[in-house]
Amino acid sequence: MTSNKIDLGFTRYLSPDGRLLGPLPDWADDFNLLTRLYRQMVLTRLFDQKAVALQRTGRIGTYAPTLGQEAIGVAIGSLMRPEDVLIPYYRDTAVQLMRGVRMEEILLYWGGDERGSDYAEPAVAQDFPLCVPIATQALHACGVASAFKIRGEHRVAVTTCGDGATSKGDFLEALNVAGAWQLPVVFVINNNQWAISVPRRIQCGAPTLAQKAIGAGFHGEQVDGNDILAVYDRIQVALERARHGKGPVLLECLSYRLGDHTTADDATRYRSAEEVKQAWQEEPIKRLQSFMAAQGVWDEGREQALITECQALVQQSVDNFEAAGTQAPESVMDHVYAKWPAVLADQREDFLERVARRQGGQDHE
Repeated sequence: MTSNKIDLGFTRYLSPDGRLLGPLPDWADDFNLLTRLYRQMVLTRLFDQKAVALQRTGRIGTYAPTLGQEAIGVAIGSLMRPEDVLIPYYRDTAVQLMRGVRMEEILLYWGGDERGSDYAEPAVAQDFPLCVPIATQALHACGVASAFKIRGEHRVAVTTCGDGATSKGDFLEALNVAGAWQLPVVFVINNNQWAISVPRRIQCGAPTLAQKAIGAGFHGEQVDGNDILAVYDRIQVALERARHGKGPVLLECLSYRLGDHTTADDATRYRSAEEVKQAWQEEPIKRLQSFMAAQGVWDEGREQALITECQALVQQSVDNFEAAGTQAPESVMDHVYAKWPAVLADQREDFLERVARRQGGQDHE
């Protein structure tokens, strides 16, 4: 009888309670870096809490929380270069903030405003907007990476997805073309154990999701997605590998979705309180905080000062979002086509006329 178990790399430096499990990479001695990573995780979580509150009070639409998964996005965003391109999915608040997307832009996006994808920061001007269809962004990333390779540019396309997306044909097709063409693309799977209400254990028969890269002919590995030191280390290696012509990489980051799938979901209907309670013991922010405290570089005073600072930044972003006003009604059509099709010209004109009449108080339909 043959076994389908394939030995892949798995990286973890910190235990769930923040204890060091072995030697750290040299870069991990930089506590200024660790403090920046920790600050960004805290900022992401506080922003996330505010976004959920805004949805609950009807000020934005459906929102996808990142609670418990902050380490993955922060590590990605801190290591990507400005010339790289992010092709994200809908649970990428952390990496977007690290890349330079403004918090008010994220709120505009989830509020249904096209301006939320028109990033003001030049360094992220070529990053793609959030992708809600499942796994299609993986193919988009291969298109971007193909352009980099054709031009001979040392740039990397980074794309993310959840564990459920790895069961889609789009994802598998993307792996196939990335391997066949040896594209400079990094696939990061946020394996948070739940594809909405479907648990990882029944959505795919493979022992790991990382080994799907093997069938496509390139490197895949697992990392503890709740250990930001481990995620940072492996993302760094993956980006350099892709940047220097050594082909694509797939990283499966093992994490846990502590909140609902989105604010339209109620996770208590399909998972136990005991499971979630156990997952809280392994979450990334407390883990890094415990490690830094043990090293003598973090304390309660610094923690409270950080929370105060981040809360002020989040509130300022809410104020900016609410001061943005509403879009013109016709903007709903502005970004559908690069050039408006002639066959739809009459419909567009009719719509604009109706908007003008309504604004002038003349439309009583």
